[in-house]
Amino acid sequence: MSDIQQAIEEMFSDRSAACPCCGATLSPETLRSLLRQASQRQQERQSRHRLSPGMSGMLIDPHAHMIARTTDDYEAMAASGVVAVIEPAFWLGQARTNVGSFIDYFSTIAGFERFRAAQFGIRHYCAIGLNPKEANNRELADAVLDLLPRYLGKEGVVALGEIGYDEQTELEDRAFRAQIELAQAFDLPIMIHTPHRDKKRGAKRTMDTLEACGFDPARCVIDHNNEETVQEVLDRGYWCAFTIYPSTKMGNDRLAAIVERYGPERIIVDSACDWGVSDPLAVAKSARIMAAHGLDEAVIRQVVYHNALAVYGLSGEMSETDWLEPAPVDQRTLYGGNSVLRGQAPRVDQDNPDRIV
Repeated sequence: MSDIQQAIEEMFSDRSAACPCCGATLSPETLRSLLRQASQRQQERQSRHRLSPGMSGMLIDPHAHMIARTTDDYEAMAASGVVAVIEPAFWLGQARTNVGSFIDYFSTIAGFERFRAAQFGIRHYCAIGLNPKEANNRELADAVLDLLPRYLGKEGVVALGEIGYDEQTELEDRAFRAQIELAQAFDLPIMIHTPHRDKKRGAKRTMDTLEACGFDPARCVIDHNNEETVQEVLDRGYWCAFTIYPSTKMGNDRLAAIVERYGPERIIVDSACDWGVSDPLAVAKSARIMAAHGLDEAVIRQVVYHNALAVYGLSGEMSETDWLEPAPVDQRTLYGGNSVLRGQAPRVDQDNPDRIV
C-alpha cells in the first residue's frame, strides 16, 4: 500500500467526505478509485516521456534555458533519458540595464544551475556570450564584451553563444565579430542564433561573416534552422541544429522528414526550452517520432546524442565519462547553504560502481 493510500485509509476509513468542488459525497471507495486513476495517468505520462526499449539509451539536449525551468522539468527530462544539457546565454525577456545583471546571470548558469541539474542526475554545461538582441546598446554591449573572458575559461563552459544576428544591425555585426575573435582565442566552439525574421538571409550573412573571420565551420553549430536554410548550412560544412517548439520554428514530424531527406550527418535537435511556451521533452519526443517514421536507431542516436557530443566535446569540457561514471546523486548536498528541497525526503543514491546508467 502506498503512503497516499494508507493516508486515505487512516483519514476516512469507512467515512465519506464532501467534494470541495461540487459538494457531492465521496466515499472511501470513490477516493480509492480516483487515486488509482490519478496513479494510472501519472504512469502513462511517464511512459510517454520514455523511449521505446530499442531507444532506451541516452539523450543530450544541447540548447536548453534551464534557469527558466522548474525542478519538475529536470525530473521529467531525466526520466525521458536526458543525461546532459547545454544552457546557452540568453536574454531575460526584457532588456538588462547594467553589466551587473550579466555578471549575476553568467555566474548562475555556470554555477548554481550546474549544481541544480546534478541534484536530478543530469550533467549541466553552458555557453557564454552576448545575445544579439542585447548587442544594440553599444555602451552596455562593450562592457559585456570586456566581461566575457572572465567566464569563457570556467569549468563546464563548452561554447561561446548563443551569438549572431537578430535584426541584422551594424551593432549586432560588431558584437558578433568581436565574439568570433574571443572564441578563436579561447579555442571554443560557437553556438549561433539565427534571426526569427528574414532567416534565410540572416543565416547566409552569419556564415559569410564566420568565414570572413576565418572560423572553422566544423566548430560551429548554427541553430534555429528550417527547411529554407538546412541545405546551405550543410553544404557549407556547419553543424545544423533544429529547435523543436510546439507551434513555431520546427516541429517533430518536420524534423523527421528533414533527417529522412538529408541523413543524420551534422544534424542536431534541441528543445531551446525557455520562459515561453516550449517543451523540455522535445528531444525525447523527436526520437520517438523519428522512430515512428521508420528511421534506423543508429540514425536517431546520431541526431539526439552523438552529434552534440562530437561538436561540443571539442571544448575539452564535455565527455561521456561525465555521465557514464557520475558521482551519485545526494540531495542532502547544499550550494551556498541552500538545498533544492523544500522539506522533501532527499534522494541519496548509493555509490555503486556496477550500476547501469
